[in-house]
Amino acid sequence: MKNNLKPTHRFEKDISNCGLTGFISKSGKQVEGSVIIKSISLMHDRGNGLGGGFAAYGIYPEFKEFFAFHLMYESGMALQLTEEYLAEHFLIDHHEEIPTRRNAAITNPPAFRRYFVKPLETAEYREAREFQNMTDEDIIVTHVMRINNEIEGAFVVSSGKNMGAFKGVGYPEEIADFFRLEEYSGHIWTAHNRFPTNTPGWWGGAHPFTLLDWSIVHNGEISSYGINKRYLEMYGYLCTMLTDTEVVAYMLDLLIRKHGLSPELASMALAAPFWDKIDALPEDDRQLLTAIRQVYGSGLLNGPFAILFASNEGLIGLNDRVKLRPLVCATKDDFVYMASEEAAIREICSQPDRVWSPRGGEPVIARLNPGVI
Repeated sequence: MKNNLKPTHRFEKDISNCGLTGFISKSGKQVEGSVIIKSISLMHDRGNGLGGGFAAYGIYPEFKEFFAFHLMYESGMALQLTEEYLAEHFLIDHHEEIPTRRNAAITNPPAFRRYFVKPLETAEYREAREFQNMTDEDIIVTHVMRINNEIEGAFVVSSGKNMGAFKGVGYPEEIADFFRLEEYSGHIWTAHNRFPTNTPGWWGGAHPFTLLDWSIVHNGEISSYGINKRYLEMYGYLCTMLTDTEVVAYMLDLLIRKHGLSPELASMALAAPFWDKIDALPEDDRQLLTAIRQVYGSGLLNGPFAILFASNEGLIGLNDRVKLRPLVCATKDDFVYMASEEAAIREICSQPDRVWSPRGGEPVIARLNPGVI
């Protein structure tokens, strides 16, 4: 039978691309991976099987003083060259394969290994010209960029302390099963279900994107990718993962770690108010936001987006300035939840104390309680 309904009367679900979810226990309670898997699995229809991934914090307490490198290898040569590189530049306390299990939906996966490392402390290494006056974090970033850019077939999936990212081509529940995530426990979890539109679906292009302990999951499109990428390259960041989301992880590292902005100010730089709104603010606020927009204009993210970014200090949710992608938040006791859909939160927290949708460009910041880390 012919459908004579007008387009405005056809009520079809708008999946708005991608799904994301995450939560934090501000007191540091450890939560099994099965919980975040249950939440992201509810949003199965938001993806198309070309990408799923998770970030977890607090999962390596026995190695919490070391940088946990998760490496993905597309060939044996890539593995050999990378391990030679790591041995040259790091003290490696422990390394092993990342445990996986067979999954009928996962075909031809790369090899995954993890290394718990510290930069070398020898006088010769620290006095080398290229590493003089560098912090450990600066050195880690330098080597992450080199591995991703210079060793063909090797990619750093994550490089932070006491955290790790697990991602690949498949639906999130398939990726979770492949990496045996139900065996991990953490106090911050984020997850992503990918529906790629303008960029390829491949193992390195799945979310989250990371650098040090920053991890980003994103729903939407960064149409300012070109200018963001060129701006970051001036500071030594190299974008090699063939997707727009990568710039967000590096931008946060630059703004917060390198330039010392608070998460609130960094969020204002990424999703700055429009000029007419800034002009209507009180004098002090107007001067501050004017300065942020003038200094970090090339860091402004244009396009529709909802992002969750996590670190060892907490979890932050942020929409674009006109809220073109959904983001819902909730609280229950010391937990804060953020997701694309309220249903994904209620799937793991049936009776939250409070549920709300933040305004566009208004960050929701949930920090760990003092002393947890």
